[in-house]
Amino acid sequence: MHPSPPTDSPPRRPLHLLAGLLLLVATLGSIQSVALAGERLQVVYHVADENKVVFALNNIANHIEGAGGADQVEIVLVTHGDAVKRFIDIEAVDRVRRAVAELQQQGVTFEACAKTLELLRFGRDELLDGFIVAEQGGVTRIAELQSQGYVYLRP
Repeated sequence: MHPSPPTDSPPRRPLHLLAGLLLLVATLGSIQSVALAGERLQVVYHVADENKVVFALNNIANHIEGAGGADQVEIVLVTHGDAVKRFIDIEAVDRVRRAVAELQQQGVTFEACAKTLELLRFGRDELLDGFIVAEQGGVTRIAELQSQGYVYLRP
């Protein structure tokens, strides 16, 4: 029987904490460098759950305010799945209708998945005014935006 090697090696937790801290600093640094360079932060909000629509719209309004105004951030909301129903004109509650209109005035772009519209049997003209249809599909559109440097958020 061979004795097992000594286990008095230092714990790895400090290394994990250090790695996490370095990642946080790098992320904050890149966000700060965008702000310092005068570039607008680009963000894509992904909404697929119909119960999260109002929450997401509130997050976007708070995001714009927290960023220092609409001129500081470029936001695109891409929706697919059941959440699309909340943006159908006849189905939309006044709260959603008002929030979308206000956010559009602040430059927020709203896009709905063409495949979801087809699956749910809604016409493009049934979406709230100002919506764009993501012909390639919602998740593909989100991936495109991410490849263009958009930060991904899913409330």
